[in-house]
Amino acid sequence: MTIADPKPYPAMKDSGVPWLGNVPEHWEMRRGKWLFRKMDRPVQDSDDVVTCFRDGVVTLRKNRRVRGFTESLKEIGYQGICRGDLVIHAMDAFAGAIGVADSDGKGTPVYSVCEPKPTANAHYYAYMLREMSRSQWIQALAKGIRERSTDFRFNGFGSQPVPLPPLPEQVAIVRYLDNMDRRIRKYIRVKQKLIKLLEEQKQAIIHRAVTRGLNPNIRLKPSGVEWFGDVPEPWEVGRLRNIADMRVSNIDKHTKEDEISIRLCNYVDVYKNERITKPVRFMSATATSEEIARFRLELDDVLITKDSESWNDIGVPALVEHSAPDLVCGYHLALLRPFRNLMKGGYLLRAMQSPAVAYQFHIKANGVTRYGLSHTAIKSTWLPVPPLTEQVAIVLFLDEATERIAAVISHAHQEIGLLREYRIRLIADVVTGKLDVREAAAWLPDEPGEPEPIDEPDDLNGVEEDKADDIDEALEEAIT
Repeated sequence: MTIADPKPYPAMKDSGVPWLGNVPEHWEMRRGKWLFRKMDRPVQDSDDVVTCFRDGVVTLRKNRRVRGFTESLKEIGYQGICRGDLVIHAMDAFAGAIGVADSDGKGTPVYSVCEPKPTANAHYYAYMLREMSRSQWIQALAKGIRERSTDFRFNGFGSQPVPLPPLPEQVAIVRYLDNMDRRIRKYIRVKQKLIKLLEEQKQAIIHRAVTRGLNPNIRLKPSGVEWFGDVPEPWEVGRLRNIADMRVSNIDKHTKEDEISIRLCNYVDVYKNERITKPVRFMSATATSEEIARFRLELDDVLITKDSESWNDIGVPALVEHSAPDLVCGYHLALLRPFRNLMKGGYLLRAMQSPAVAYQFHIKANGVTRYGLSHTAIKSTWLPVPPLTEQVAIVLFLDEATERIAAVISHAHQEIGLLREYRIRLIADVVTGKLDVREAAAWLPDEPGEPEPIDEPDDLNGVEEDKADDIDEALEEAIT
């Protein structure tokens, strides 16, 4: 079956609205209050809380997650929400917190709960309002009451001229966009799963090399550390305090007139880059001469993230491959300078990428909403220590073995980025009348169900340890 491609409308007119531009000639323009009525329904004690998320999902809070919310003790002013209502988060609408409720329940008074009139399809106007948000029109309209927020309530929406396509056309637009959204999200999840598998393969290769070496026939001995098991007989196992000098910087992104200008290597630089190289765009800051002397980066240093909002982002390492007199380690990082007679920086990087070392960081991290590693926790971490010549060989092997995996991961991330950009552009063009999808929508099969979120962590727990067949298949598919 051939599905027609969207085409431009044959005749357009000026909408008179800056963010909207031209619209199809047969579309009308109406104010939001002409299309929706603001509701103020009573609530029942048995009603569950409905939450409006920034990705446009409006659902029972328990359907998404149960942690990370501010709980109201008395729920003063809460209002009833019915399935099919258009819900606008007054303070977060600028960030896309607008959608159609998929459940009955109750919500905070900061929401505008809107019931569509017979000429309006709530799902179409959810798409349209989210495009207003993406184009920053809501941000421009509303008065801010806190940083990066607005106060976009029903009166603001009600006074805005918005497009009014014929109702059957609104339905066709929603049908087409929902279908395309499901297809794009499904493909993105496939790419995300591929990345997850490849990352796990990379970790498995690193772990074996830094705990068993490269000679499969070498004699082994107990390491005495449960996370490593047996290690080659010539190897030692030592704590980080005996292998590297650790320095923890407090230099932040501030600037002071009486200090020296520097470039600051910060948390994001380390988190996003396995290696600190010259092309990294470092932040400008200032520091004292004493701070520069102590925290200036040197070649072969290793930096790790020592605190983060995410438990999984603790202890992420990066190898310093670029040094300069003004390049300094910043806040939230620990600088590890290996003792040159014991360890190479390249091997220290790989050892810290091993799940056995990362696990030690994770179990030592403290915190509730933000997790951190104490100086003692970092220094007491156990590491396998091969002879220096063997460290060099392991690093060369791992650089080569992981290069292909890293290239495919990078390509997959680029594809995901392009798909997301395509989705944004497609929604913008269709919802504002730049593309006619009526014929294309008529040929689409019925696909019931809601789209799955793509920005939540993948639930891949319980995947078998040996994924060689799956990974090789995925690699071949990605490369071809």
